[in-house]
Amino acid sequence: MIAWINGLATLLAMATFLGICWWAFSRGRADANREAAMLPFALPDEDTTENNK
Repeated sequence: MIAWINGLATLLAMATFLGICWWAFSRGRADANREAAMLPFALPDEDTTENNK
């Protein structure tokens, strides 16, 4: 009985993981992924004139 529960939990976890991967790499998320990838470059530079005094 425990083996069936473990197998079911494994299948549920695998289906959840594959669903998240499918969602993350779907074409509808391409623009959001591209925007998120550029976020670190949108931050202001740390080397400002205030720090150089």
